[in-house]
Amino acid sequence: MKVTEHIKKANGKTLFSFEIIPPKKGNSIDQLYDNIDPLMEFKPPFIDVTTSREEYIYIDKENGLLDRRITRMRPGSVGICAAIKHKYDVDTVPHVLCGGFSKEETEYLLVDCHYLGIDNVMALRGDAMSHQKYFKPTEGGHEFAKGLVEQIQNLNCGKYLHNVLEVDDKSNFCIGVAGYPEKHIEAPSLCTDLKRLKEKVDAGADYVVTQMFFDNSKYFEFVKAAKEAGINVPIIPGIKPLAVKKHLQLLPQVFKIDLPETLIEDVQKCDNNKQVREVGIEWAVQQSKELMAAGVPVLHYYSMGKSDNVYAIASQVF
Repeated sequence: MKVTEHIKKANGKTLFSFEIIPPKKGNSIDQLYDNIDPLMEFKPPFIDVTTSREEYIYIDKENGLLDRRITRMRPGSVGICAAIKHKYDVDTVPHVLCGGFSKEETEYLLVDCHYLGIDNVMALRGDAMSHQKYFKPTEGGHEFAKGLVEQIQNLNCGKYLHNVLEVDDKSNFCIGVAGYPEKHIEAPSLCTDLKRLKEKVDAGADYVVTQMFFDNSKYFEFVKAAKEAGINVPIIPGIKPLAVKKHLQLLPQVFKIDLPETLIEDVQKCDNNKQVREVGIEWAVQQSKELMAAGVPVLHYYSMGKSDNVYAIASQVF
């Protein structure tokens, strides 16, 4: 079932969902199941599975030089989506990236998703590689998420990259895209960023999931501005529980977001990360309750593969 159909079927009730990352290659999927199992108590209608782009590794050669090779440390997003869908009978949302994939590779991935009965995809540009200062599109790939949305929408119409097929079983993907309440780090302004979001929605995006934020007013202002810009699809808030003291520096640096002073002060009073984790849980609980009271369609949690703090939050909210 599509994410938008789940939202419509809920008839105004706020749903619970979360996002996981695939295990590194060579690791078992069982640890991932161990973290998903407790969260199924809250009946998530869908679970997001991230996709990692390629990265460089350096291998020692016999002559003492280094050989640079491309690898993916966390492959298998589509396979994990299929496994979760089969094990838990829940819809899954694989993340589809511009970075690291040609248009042909994207088409093959989407065909696989269709064969597996996956109804939803999250279309993202993705980040720059670790050695790049700015994002550079993969050769033969999309530069922006808008183009990726257009390709998915074309496939829904039976339009493949190199031909149009008259088929009875076309894909019908529900397409999610990212939104940034405090603007994307590369956007010159929030107004410009909203224009880019409107372009993705006009291209066929069906819903938006926001980047993490810790001040709900940022989300409410973003939704208001989005509606004024003509964006009328569901906008799902993304929540990340703060877990370690280092997050005070790391999150603003990486994601260019502001942390509320009260939260900063509470974390700075903590003697260890166990206390920080409790502060993060309580903050996310209050965030979640306020957002739920405002009637948000879904509360979407960035679990990063760990479920204990998300479980603690959901236990007090749902």
